[in-house]
Amino acid sequence: MPIERQAPGDPRVGRSFVSPKAAVASPNALATSAGVDVLTRGGTAVDAMVAVNAALGVVYPHMSGPGGDAFWLVHDSASGQQHVYNASGGAALDATADRYPKAVPSRGPGAALTVPGAVDGWCRTHERFGRLSLADCLARAIEYARDGFPVSPGLARYTAGHADLLTAVPTTAETFLGTAFAPPRTGDTLSNPRLAETLEAIAQDGRAGFYEGPVAQEIGHYLRTHDGVLSAEDLAAHTGEWVEPLRVPYRGRIVVVPPPTSEGMATAQILGILDRLDVAGMKDDPVGYVDTLVRATALAFADRDRYLADPAFHEVPTAEILDPEYLAACAARTQATGIVPPEKLPRAAGDTTFSCAVDAQGNVAAVVQSLYWEWGSGVVAGDTGVLLQNRGAYFSLDPNNRDCLQPGKRPASTLTNGLLVSPTGPELVFGAMGGEGEPQTQAALVTRILDHGMSVQEAIDAPRWLLGRTWGETRRGLRLEARFGRSVADDLTARGHENVSLADDYGDVFGHAQAIRIHSNRLEAASDPRSDGAAFGL
Repeated sequence: MPIERQAPGDPRVGRSFVSPKAAVASPNALATSAGVDVLTRGGTAVDAMVAVNAALGVVYPHMSGPGGDAFWLVHDSASGQQHVYNASGGAALDATADRYPKAVPSRGPGAALTVPGAVDGWCRTHERFGRLSLADCLARAIEYARDGFPVSPGLARYTAGHADLLTAVPTTAETFLGTAFAPPRTGDTLSNPRLAETLEAIAQDGRAGFYEGPVAQEIGHYLRTHDGVLSAEDLAAHTGEWVEPLRVPYRGRIVVVPPPTSEGMATAQILGILDRLDVAGMKDDPVGYVDTLVRATALAFADRDRYLADPAFHEVPTAEILDPEYLAACAARTQATGIVPPEKLPRAAGDTTFSCAVDAQGNVAAVVQSLYWEWGSGVVAGDTGVLLQNRGAYFSLDPNNRDCLQPGKRPASTLTNGLLVSPTGPELVFGAMGGEGEPQTQAALVTRILDHGMSVQEAIDAPRWLLGRTWGETRRGLRLEARFGRSVADDLTARGHENVSLADDYGDVFGHAQAIRIHSNRLEAASDPRSDGAAFGL
């Protein structure tokens, strides 16, 4: 039974763009426009991604912003090399396990216990690969924040759905609900003038405008007066780091992903397993296709949950789990009768943004940026306009857990993105939001494009699945978009998959994917109909 295709003219088909020169894709059209504006003025792919991700913090604040973390994946056309910048932050120096008697708080000032690394990522990658000034790259975001922007359907939905969270903190309520404490509706104008001032400080002083001086002092003062632990000193001491990517072969290309603390190791392992299987032969067999990819995912997640941690505190054996012999053994295990479940229940889903750009010189930049859960900690820090993440809520208080909370330690991260490099250069840049779903969606995109011959937009639009759990759930399950049909769900159950269910088509739970395919004479950029995104270019 073939996978259902989108009908021509279906409004749920994502917005794609074919360009001869340069392109940007993001989950919000206004942010994409900011990136294209930078490319039009001669900026690099990294310049465009600074513009996009700064803008996302304004127009998509429920999922992304300067108060969160990020991972950057950059291809430098001059050297032909790929680089990863880990723009995530560690726990505050006063964030010790004995401070929390039962659990790390998931919301509120106590949840904002890790340093936000996103702004450091903007600045460090721009220093190395930017061409325009930082102020030029931030100009559109500052304009949106100061003068206002039309609220997208996704932002309106997430504001209305989390009104109780947003009203719990006065600074947050004032920022996103206004004096009437009413969620904005689609098309309403929303502004954040205090965030505009923070962005202006960054535009003028670079990373010091955020991690030092008045902004850092205000963040630290606000949290310390509201029982938080993150301080101005923690912000001043923070720095991200350039790290060596992980690489694994796939169909004669090389898949390039971020290393730990990113879960890119899971994406690499899934694709490394699938490279040893006949995925192309499953083009018209959705049951066999989903069954095989889910089995590969379960094996990769078992290793991820066993090993992933901050490599500064724990050894993470990425070389061993990506070793060809080990991948071959995993591929053989996917053909066994039983399903190999992850060692523990997978992580709950979070909310994230993924965006990417390719410039006219062939430079590529991919950025996954997040507040962890939707609306992060729910705390806007004083008069900065900055919504702080709750990434630290992932930490365990069990001293025997690899993710046990320790000062300065980075939590293991669901954030990851990918680049497919052929012998002639980059071929596909790809990624998705969705926490637990990120490696699964990335594997779906790569296999559908390379093995099943889909266009980038077709691969993104096609029905997806999710192995894992989500908000409030205590059991693992396999969800399918309803377009797969009941017969596919029943057949997967018969093959041993647990808790197989059908879910709403185009739901946020299946993530927001963006990608750009690089052909010899054009760029094929695509965005996800599950988001408010768009792909534009020159």
